[in-house]
Amino acid sequence: MDTAMDDEAADQEWLTTADGAVLEEAPADQPDDDGEPEPARQLDWWHRDHPTFFALTGFFSGLVLAAVLPAIFVGILRAVWDDRVAEEAFPFVLIFLALPISLIVFPRTRRFGGYLLFGMLVTLFVVFGVGTFVFWLMLNSST
Repeated sequence: MDTAMDDEAADQEWLTTADGAVLEEAPADQPDDDGEPEPARQLDWWHRDHPTFFALTGFFSGLVLAAVLPAIFVGILRAVWDDRVAEEAFPFVLIFLALPISLIVFPRTRRFGGYLLFGMLVTLFVVFGVGTFVFWLMLNSST
């Protein structure tokens, strides 16, 4: 069974049957209050057909979730409480890791959740990799 094809079919079905995505029940030429016909609303091309929409939004959302959200979280903690309480409460930022995992569980959001997790992992890998490399360079240049 090809799960990638099932995910794609589920996404296409969701895009065509989502609330207000495509108004098939109401005729396209039904007059509104002004007496002019109102055209049927559809998703624009970028959301409907572009193959990288979920990948780009998921990846960059993962980047924000891994890099920006912990900084905002610690900023709010330090603004509200003193430093000791903020340092003790900071590990609760790991709750945000449950977001991509919960998105992967449901078929409707599985693709987006996968890209979100991928964006988080790549961001963390790059940050820790570059930090380790810079630390190694600093140690070697000091001798």
